[in-house]
Amino acid sequence: MLQDSLRRFIYGSKGFRIRIPIASCSLAAGAGEVYQAALKAVDRLGIDAEVYRVGCTGLCFMDPWVEIAKEGLPPAIYANVKPDQVATIIERYVSGDLSGAVAVRFKQGGERIPSLDELDFWRLQVRFVSRNCGLVDPESIEDYIASGGYQGLRKALSMRRDEVIETIKRSGLRGRGGAGFPTWFKWRVAYEQESDVKYVICNGDEGDPGAFMNRLLAESDPHRVLEGLIIAGYAIGATKGFIFVRAEKPLMADRLEKAVEDARKAGFLGKGILGTNFDFDVEVYRSAGAFVCGEETALIAAIEGRSRPRQRPPYPATSGLWGKPTVINNVETLAHVATIFQVGVEEFTKLGTEKSKGTKMFCVTGSVNRTGVYEVPIGTKIKTLVFDIAGGPPEGRKVKAVQVGGPSGGCIPIELADLELDYESLQSYGAIMGSGGLVVIDDGNCMVDVAKFFTGFTLAESCGKCLPCRVGMKVLSEILEKITSGQGTLEDLDLAQELGESIAKTGLCALGGTAPNPVLSTLRYYKHEYIEHVLNKRCPAKVCPKLVNYYIDPNLCRGCTQCAKVCPVGAISGSPGKVHTVNTEVCVKCGQCFSICPFGAVKKV
Repeated sequence: MLQDSLRRFIYGSKGFRIRIPIASCSLAAGAGEVYQAALKAVDRLGIDAEVYRVGCTGLCFMDPWVEIAKEGLPPAIYANVKPDQVATIIERYVSGDLSGAVAVRFKQGGERIPSLDELDFWRLQVRFVSRNCGLVDPESIEDYIASGGYQGLRKALSMRRDEVIETIKRSGLRGRGGAGFPTWFKWRVAYEQESDVKYVICNGDEGDPGAFMNRLLAESDPHRVLEGLIIAGYAIGATKGFIFVRAEKPLMADRLEKAVEDARKAGFLGKGILGTNFDFDVEVYRSAGAFVCGEETALIAAIEGRSRPRQRPPYPATSGLWGKPTVINNVETLAHVATIFQVGVEEFTKLGTEKSKGTKMFCVTGSVNRTGVYEVPIGTKIKTLVFDIAGGPPEGRKVKAVQVGGPSGGCIPIELADLELDYESLQSYGAIMGSGGLVVIDDGNCMVDVAKFFTGFTLAESCGKCLPCRVGMKVLSEILEKITSGQGTLEDLDLAQELGESIAKTGLCALGGTAPNPVLSTLRYYKHEYIEHVLNKRCPAKVCPKLVNYYIDPNLCRGCTQCAKVCPVGAISGSPGKVHTVNTEVCVKCGQCFSICPFGAVKKV
């Protein structure tokens, strides 16, 4: 039998609830239209049911999805729903026909549709910090409290500040923002500082392309993040907290602002919180957005109205925002803090490895069948996440490498798929945990081109303050451009290696220190591809444009003229119905003909 609290969320007060995840990602997939269609369908069908907005579950490959639950029937989940399908789905469900459902929340009787817990992408997760995502209304403080919310804060406020810090120390919680620094140590240093003003900051910048773990958490369970921030503030004796959010993530900022407002009204913020002598308030700060702002001193500079990171020491815990002791933790770290105090240290430490306790959320994108955000114990193997949970590559493709740690992460060859996802293991193999972004790269990609792409990104996002990053990354980018253009030399490979290692050691901040990782890791594991580009002027993956020629297979060409129409330089000749040809001396290798040919007649050589 379901627990009463879970039953409340699944079936609602009316015993009939239609739940639709509404977050930035699902809205982009059409969830807003599906939500409106559900409201209209319920009204037209005369059904006494709640159409309920919840947060994102992280199962992006299923968006938009709908879960329908009526007392007496198993709650059924429907994936990739279109607005014009909603009414039919509801009608069938009410009649007991669950056809079209991909899963049920739990089975009743002999139901043949698999339950979520039987599907690998759900079964292999441990939803510790994301437990409320897709279950509660993120804009309802009542839902959060009903799920056990703010009980952790009550518990923390009944303890001395040093006891709160000791609890986090016993948990073994490490920062989930990338470096894996022990959370308690930052807190202890700030706590011991003599200062009339201290600050805590939630880093919600999350600038990694393709990574949205923090956005998902903050949009789907904002009070959990806020509760963790308040506990951190109490632990160090802070009076003010900031939540740093990119303005380009408006829904995330809106929901956090509403959570702050509702928490203030409920007595969880402000003067004398919960009858104690602890005064603390929070402001949501909308940033203009820059990748370097994920670095803590750059983040502080942005709040102060400046723009660049600074040398450390002093560290923020001793001299941070406006020169005051400041603790910065990211969204996921603070959500873990709240959950640890809610459910207990013992539940957290059951998970993870000896050196890294608990779970980590990973955003899996790229060449996989099931893109999404998945929470797994630290120490989970790469192959489990990529193949078992994310479903492996599309049909006809093979996984070649996995880049772990965002755009400044390292590329791990699939032959090392047994590698465990933890801080030390990844670093020893040339990658980083980072914030948890994981890009799956298939065999259709050139690893030199991959390195060039991410080097270009970090070069563009560099603040330019320090010489190693400002000049070093530009030279590194130019070397890669030479290599992919067929003009590179073996000496360029040696220079790229030496330069990358130097930048990593001398960069002012974490951006510069990790920016060469894509180059260094691909040189380490895929040097043979670099050598092919240099010695044979050949791109094995047929990706680098200047090392590829195009021709038209006469056995496949139907003379449709599509290729000739899109060629920007008129390099393709031929009349309708006749075989076309490419003039390689005129061709600029843009690849438009290859992309548009409906018969696959355009080939790369």
